[in-house]
Amino acid sequence: MPDTLNFLRNRFGSAILVNEPMKNHTSFKTGGDAAFMMLAQNSGDIADAVSFCRENSVPFLLMGNGTNLLVSDSGFNGLVIKIAEKMSGVFLNTAGEIEAGAGLLLSELSHFALTRSLSGLEFASGIPGSVGGAVYMNAGAYGGEISGVLVWADIILNGEIKRFSVSDLALGYRASILQKNGGIVTAAAFKLVASQYSEIDAKIKELNAKRREKQPLNKPSAGSAFKRPEGHYAGKLIADSGLAGYKIGGAAVSEKHCGFIVNEGGASSSEIYALINYVKKTVFEKFGVALEPEVKFAGVFE
Repeated sequence: MPDTLNFLRNRFGSAILVNEPMKNHTSFKTGGDAAFMMLAQNSGDIADAVSFCRENSVPFLLMGNGTNLLVSDSGFNGLVIKIAEKMSGVFLNTAGEIEAGAGLLLSELSHFALTRSLSGLEFASGIPGSVGGAVYMNAGAYGGEISGVLVWADIILNGEIKRFSVSDLALGYRASILQKNGGIVTAAAFKLVASQYSEIDAKIKELNAKRREKQPLNKPSAGSAFKRPEGHYAGKLIADSGLAGYKIGGAAVSEKHCGFIVNEGGASSSEIYALINYVKKTVFEKFGVALEPEVKFAGVFE
């Protein structure tokens, strides 16, 4: 795709990487090369790149911190637009809301709130994703969700940047309208409540201790591999199917938390993908429950 490279280099310069290993950008630590990667610096860059790709039939992939992404071993033959460090500003606006760029890590957002003695984002302190991804999927943990603190989000839709209120986004369990309309989050604002620093800090430490106790945080994974099926818990269904510790190559169902699929060392994306499908098949055969992956797939999987 020489014309693509010429356009990208002319428009974005050194922000464009070529043949970039995706294993360096995903929490699974797997995946082949992206033909091109753009390290987005602002919303205008993203809008221009997406418009170019759509007009020229170039495949493109939006990503944040890569914490719920499995890229195939053959990589991604198109443009990966990474919204991360270059779009991670955060400040307290005149309305008393925290405004953050889509690339800011949720752990950093939670810490910013702590330093201002603002409560409401304690649940997000241990979620490994970014603000953009969190809005896109209404991230949540330990009884808290982004929908409970979000005020608005700036979205690129049909080449224009629009401000969506929280009600416009139709946030539900791991769902938003953005998953249907293709909108891209560039920034968001959160309304929290004043509290004591010591109380907020204690809550964050309590939740993070629970995570360390119950989750395999020492191994590469994408967090919970499956959404919670109605009336069930994915981890329990997987455990009750006798799959704790089950392996395909270097990919394994975590014995510490069966809802996690981990890279035990040297796993390929194909092995992780095969294990996800094997877990789905086994749980459905035993319990008639269809598990839906939280993991997003990019590239070609056989």
